[in-house]
Amino acid sequence: MSSFSQWFPPAPTFTERDLGDLTGKVYLITGSATGIGHELAKILYGANATVYIGARSAARCDGGISAIKTSIPISRGTLKPFIADLSDLKTLKPACQTLLAQESRLDVLFLNAGVMTPPPGSKTQDGYDLELGTNCLSSFLLVTLLTPLLTRTLTRTSAPASSSAESGSGARVVWVSSNITMFTPQGGVQLDSNNTPKQFKAMDNYMQTKAGLVLLAHEFNTHQPQDPDSKPITHISLNPGFMRTELQRHTPAPARALMSLIFKPAKYGAYTELYAGFSPDIKSGEFVVPWGRKGCVPDHIAKSMQAAGGKSVSTRFYEWCEEKARPFV
Repeated sequence: MSSFSQWFPPAPTFTERDLGDLTGKVYLITGSATGIGHELAKILYGANATVYIGARSAARCDGGISAIKTSIPISRGTLKPFIADLSDLKTLKPACQTLLAQESRLDVLFLNAGVMTPPPGSKTQDGYDLELGTNCLSSFLLVTLLTPLLTRTLTRTSAPASSSAESGSGARVVWVSSNITMFTPQGGVQLDSNNTPKQFKAMDNYMQTKAGLVLLAHEFNTHQPQDPDSKPITHISLNPGFMRTELQRHTPAPARALMSLIFKPAKYGAYTELYAGFSPDIKSGEFVVPWGRKGCVPDHIAKSMQAAGGKSVSTRFYEWCEEKARPFV
């Protein structure tokens, strides 16, 4: 799908009106104290779901929860904190353990949080490039830690769904990427001779990590057990669209001013994620574009998912993330 179509998409067709009652369903949205994730959390809470608000501190979680409750005072849903600093991998397992102790299901994991164009040389607490570590390594680790709960959700017997969207949701992981038709290095992710992702400047580096999320979604989908009797987790990646969010906090002021004029409110991106998380028309491995439509990844990135005389770039990147995340599992 063309970049133009993703810059100027048609109006969303899948919205909160397409959700049934989500009482008893559980969702985790990283980066949901503000921005797109916050708007998505409001939609799900308004449908009476249990929603975990992911943020890096208790203060941010509490602020996000308070704002949602104020805006939707009549919900029968539940809001809970998921406190984890995605730039510090050792904080993820304790947060997941708390969730696992409280819940017997997880219907959708929305990997919504991310960082874009921080100051040059910025690193995670673990010493990795800040964008690579926050956007890719933390996502890999979260999915690894929460896959058992997602799998358990698939085996549970539940009441009949109250809407087609609810019946189609299953257990899903939604990987929030970007418009990877622009600024993305050839192949999506470029690895050096040591199988380590190369470093780029400015938007190229950010876009490499966003393409990396698409590759990881593909790999987690293909790494699932091939047992015909077991129902697989649905992995979907997406471009949420261009919106005004905190993601642009490191962008120079003149560019932010321009973005504020042409970008949409964050709720539009929430509709893209809502479609990926609930539409019954979506299949595992697909790519979604604004504001909730099926799209496709660029050919040069699709080719990196294919083995050609050895392991594919996609598999090599998955294995790099697996190695770096292993000490924190």
